[in-house]
Amino acid sequence: MNILVSACLLGVSCRYDGTGCLLPELEELKKKHHLIPVCPEVYGGLTTPRPPAEIRDGRVVNREGEDVTLQYEKGAREVLKLARFFDCKAAVLKERSPACGHGRIHNGRFDGGMTEGNGILARLLIEEGIAVLGETETEKIKEL
Repeated sequence: MNILVSACLLGVSCRYDGTGCLLPELEELKKKHHLIPVCPEVYGGLTTPRPPAEIRDGRVVNREGEDVTLQYEKGAREVLKLARFFDCKAAVLKERSPACGHGRIHNGRFDGGMTEGNGILARLLIEEGIAVLGETETEKIKEL
């Protein structure tokens, strides 16, 4: 099966702060499946590193107050093209992210608080019928 994976979870240094965060569970997953690394922020034209961003009132705004919604939407559409091309059935995404977050995302106040919701990409993939998992859902990841 082809599975989309947030590139940062595979150790790629593409997070907002220029780091990656290798998820060990993906080592086993890649023995059974084809993992396709994606970073919607980069695909949308944002640089690495970049100011942190959060969703506020349906828009993605960075800490400097710049509205970067269009870049996030563009990147999500690019990932969706890949998902369709490779017929992906699942995605393992970085939690809390305004792009990839699933179930809980930062609250838009840059205070570390969380709220229920999905990032731009996660929402798009769910609408497409692709199963979305966050990186802490290790038991579900092992079942893929």
